[in-house]
Amino acid sequence: MKKFIYTLLIAFISGSVFGQVPVPVGEQQGPIMLIGGVAHLGNGQVIQNSAIGFDSGKITQVADASGNVNTDGFTVIRIDGKHVYPGFILPNSQVGLQEVSSIRAMSDNSEEGDFNPSVRSLISYNTDSEYIATFRYNGVLLAESTPTSGRISGTSSVMEMEGWNWEDAAHTVDMGMHVNWPSKMNRRFDFATFSVKTEPNKNYDKQVVELESYFKDAQSYAEAPSKTTNLKLEAMQGLFDGSKTLFLHAGGAKEIVESVKLAQDNNVQKIVVVASGSALMVASFLKDNNIGVIIPPTHRLPERQHSDVYGPYKLPKQLFDAGLTVGLSHSGMLGHARNLPFFAGTAVAYGLDKEEALKMITSNTAKLLGIDDRVGTLEVGKDATLFVSEGDALDMRTNIISHAFISGKQVTLYNKQQELYERYSRKYGHID
Repeated sequence: MKKFIYTLLIAFISGSVFGQVPVPVGEQQGPIMLIGGVAHLGNGQVIQNSAIGFDSGKITQVADASGNVNTDGFTVIRIDGKHVYPGFILPNSQVGLQEVSSIRAMSDNSEEGDFNPSVRSLISYNTDSEYIATFRYNGVLLAESTPTSGRISGTSSVMEMEGWNWEDAAHTVDMGMHVNWPSKMNRRFDFATFSVKTEPNKNYDKQVVELESYFKDAQSYAEAPSKTTNLKLEAMQGLFDGSKTLFLHAGGAKEIVESVKLAQDNNVQKIVVVASGSALMVASFLKDNNIGVIIPPTHRLPERQHSDVYGPYKLPKQLFDAGLTVGLSHSGMLGHARNLPFFAGTAVAYGLDKEEALKMITSNTAKLLGIDDRVGTLEVGKDATLFVSEGDALDMRTNIISHAFISGKQVTLYNKQQELYERYSRKYGHID
């Protein structure tokens, strides 16, 4: 018995020492100025020798350091030869909602039932997630925490990658509603032939009617002179006054068009499509309707056997050339989301201009999420959410971050992965 208790005690102590995430930091204590770095503003502009000043969590100065720069009262940090970027923004993620996806008790990103607009990812957000520190180590300083299940998944919020609790970490609350549009064709794996089979979805029309009926009910609820509060229909109201964005997750080209038209017919004010290569097939339709697109990572296989093997790498440039506002996201294992800047870097390798690729993880995404008045670019008056890299942040070889700030707070970059790297490097003699 004593041996068992001793073992538990050692396990608890080990977990306390090695399992904790970095302690959140306090508010910005005084004005800070970064001088000498190459500033990528996030709007396509670059300042080769910059001076970026910020105070009380807001950017107060963006200038060329070649001229006269007033540094009185600022704590000056020289970053000569390094690069400054606005914090990268990760849309459509389950950060804070999912830790180990194979363990049901560690996933809180889905709810039972098909229609759950009143579900709020915000209140389930776990600031002690190990993912958070690994994200900001690569420059991802903001993320949209998004529910996933059902026809209407619920409401997402944009979270800062820093904070003691969800109230501290919340950047923009309940800004998006997510709808998973049904597919016209279902795909299933046939173990008999060890291949994927495609079959018509016999319930497609019925599922669309159910969705349209739900939107009609939400509008009727809004127009009713007196009513009993319905939390689900109440949550839908922001779609009709423009305070929430509707994110339509649609697979095929026909589904994209039909979902957008249904939303427009029901007076939804702001629409963003979350899709993959199918968006390219209806790019002119999306452009004509001024609808932006969030696409999955470039680091993935083509969707179908006959697709171009390099298609995912080329897609960001193709959509950019089509005139769309594009944001990059991730799919699959949440841990891969920390590679967001490298998804953009791959798009650069396949023809996209580097500053345009940067916009797809900064200003474009901020616009699609409706937070571009606060973040996404290095501009006076915006949040001081930015970081300094020793080299090109879109290149995994040179994305080595020395400083990161979220709303002016200098956050801790050390995380579980660095801890493990150092532990085993010492074991095998790579470092002292």
